[in-house]
Amino acid sequence: MDPRTPVSQLRSLFPALSRVTYLNTATTAPGAAPVVEALRRAQDAWASARFDWGGWEADAEATRALFARLVGGRAEEVALVTSLAEAAASVAASLSPGRVVVGAREFRSNLFPWLALARRGFEIVEIPASDGVVSTEAFCSALRPGTVLAAVSEVQSSNGFRVRLSQIGARCREIGARLFVDVSQSLGVLRFDATDAGADYVGAHGYKWLLAPRGASWLWVRSERVPELRPLAPSWKSVESPFADFYGGPIEPLLASSARRLDASLAWFSWVGARAALSLVTSLDGEAVERRCLGLAAAFRSAAAERGLVPAPVEIPSQTVALTVPDPEALRAQLSERGIVAAVRGSSLRLGFHAFNDETDVAAALAALDGAA
Repeated sequence: MDPRTPVSQLRSLFPALSRVTYLNTATTAPGAAPVVEALRRAQDAWASARFDWGGWEADAEATRALFARLVGGRAEEVALVTSLAEAAASVAASLSPGRVVVGAREFRSNLFPWLALARRGFEIVEIPASDGVVSTEAFCSALRPGTVLAAVSEVQSSNGFRVRLSQIGARCREIGARLFVDVSQSLGVLRFDATDAGADYVGAHGYKWLLAPRGASWLWVRSERVPELRPLAPSWKSVESPFADFYGGPIEPLLASSARRLDASLAWFSWVGARAALSLVTSLDGEAVERRCLGLAAAFRSAAAERGLVPAPVEIPSQTVALTVPDPEALRAQLSERGIVAAVRGSSLRLGFHAFNDETDVAAALAALDGAA
């Protein structure tokens, strides 16, 4: 796509949207035509035995710069990993003992790697949720001297609650703590700058708002933190020039000086799709994407509240709306019968709005809620 292509044209690249109202990107994105086509080409090449695995590796390598562009970093600061949990665990393994702060209701991929540090003598502080969310104020209040790291999601998975990252980052700087930010539920629709956020580490899985297949994730590391980190599973990908020679050691002299030292051995097809997906996302005007997604979510949230439904608390608007309802699973099933794809998280019905959504999706979801009621 041309970088100046209007965001309104994005919808045409998702054939499924002519049949369903898809409001579940917070779980996983539908397949965009350029991504599906890239995967088909790779499968056809594999089936014909005329494939070039080096080309698939090059696709993965290309995503390093694309992801860096999305977070305001440099390609050499980005590692290619398989999951958000791997990204968090890589950082966790590098920490010196101390105090780690994380929300008690974090998605487990951004929770369990930190809880596991208790076995190494770390003090783990889980911030309890209030009304289902962990606010910026609650997070900052938990940060005190002796904290070595805070881990937070910009947008909380269960309810779409968005924190003020710059405040959390500033507080971390005051006390000398490092900040790990999970942007899996925001990057691709909400603009982000790692420096503005005060982040030391930024991780994201690509199969949600970044429109990639499952299996491609990224970890951005502030340049001065890179030398501290070691790969969880050192392999042929951990070295400075992985294609120069595949054999022999030792590890330390060969270990890459950039964030590629943390690279995983990759599932190729995921990364073929990831390159197509990130190329698509970065071809769009980020400001226009954010404005569209926030506008759709705000319109839906307001209209739902007027109908007596109870949205989750909001500190800063996000593109995801959670509604507390008596029987969310029954409601999700009723919406599904009407072609509306949403998700249930706890006692809430969760809906998310990407830039491929439009006002007709808002209207369809509201009409389906009215019909279910």
